Amino acid sequence: MTDKNDFSLKNSGDNPFDLFDKWYNERLNSGTEIPGSVALGTASPGGSVSIRMVLLKSYDESGFVFFTNYNSKKGIQLNSMSQSAMLFYWPELRRQVRIEGISEKVPLTESEHYFKTRPRESQIAAWASAQSREIPDRQYLEDLFEKYSLQFESKEVPRPSYWGGFRLVPHWFEFWEEGKSRMHYRVSYTKKNSLWIKALLAP
Repeated sequence: MTDKNDFSLKNSGDNPFDLFDKWYNERLNSGTEIPGSVALGTASPGGSVSIRMVLLKSYDESGFVFFTNYNSKKGIQLNSMSQSAMLFYWPELRRQVRIEGISEKVPLTESEHYFKTRPRESQIAAWASAQSREIPDRQYLEDLFEKYSLQFESKEVPRPSYWGGFRLVPHWFEFWEEGKSRMHYRVSYTKKNSLWIKALLAP
């Protein structure tokens, strides 16, 4: 049983980044509102697992970059337990991509550069929000936003020292595509030294 979406070990290529790039560009052209959304999984040293949506800001063969408050729950977990995972789910394309690897902070220059490209209101929000921390009420947050709006009025908003990027450096990929009668297609890539080893998986 085959269908037009069939991909095999032969035609999926040897480099997972090439296949991801092909699929991601199809996602970008699909008209979806937030094409860079991705679920990020992290864990504490004690084994407590957390997952949330983040925005993919860039990627290349060195890894997948996202930005956050380093004092947030995900930032704290990544600082203490760098093993992490991403899940891209694209229902309109009937595909998903799973990635596992190690997350590391990007260089400060990279965080500085990206922070300068953010809308001014988002820059101020990075100062106003102690991400993941409990607050007394919404007004408390609004007051802090107003405080920093006035503090940086007519000035360039600097990057907070506790805000920056992480890069997930992958050692494993899985590409999944829906098949007929739940006979889905799954191909994994596992990094062995400097090589990617492919395998076809049962659905």
